[in-house]
Amino acid sequence: MADYPDDRSYSEDHEWVRPAGEVQRVGITDYAAEQLGDIVYVSLPEVGQEVARGEACGELESTKSVSDVYSPVSGVVKAVNPAVSDDPAAVNADPYGDGWLFEIEPSDASELDALLDAAGYADHVG
Repeated sequence: MADYPDDRSYSEDHEWVRPAGEVQRVGITDYAAEQLGDIVYVSLPEVGQEVARGEACGELESTKSVSDVYSPVSGVVKAVNPAVSDDPAAVNADPYGDGWLFEIEPSDASELDALLDAAGYADHVG
């Protein structure tokens, strides 16, 4: 069974969220990275873009398929990770570290409460 860090929350769409100062850092889980296979292209939201919880705001293209990235909370995108655009394989290699995707300033902090903890996410993916 995969290991899901306890220091973040998870969406049922396989994104994770972790506080990073005033913003929330977002990435995909190792489960999602494994399901996708080798990621060869990353499309991220624009800095300043407003996104809604559950809305597709980016794409990950792998050798197997193209998958949407969904925002786990509503808010404004404050930063994107240029490293994953330059080296999409970083998402596979380190999904909880260097492979993060973007940072968002939540517009409704209560949406974070609706996300799963590590144990809940582990149960969700079975």
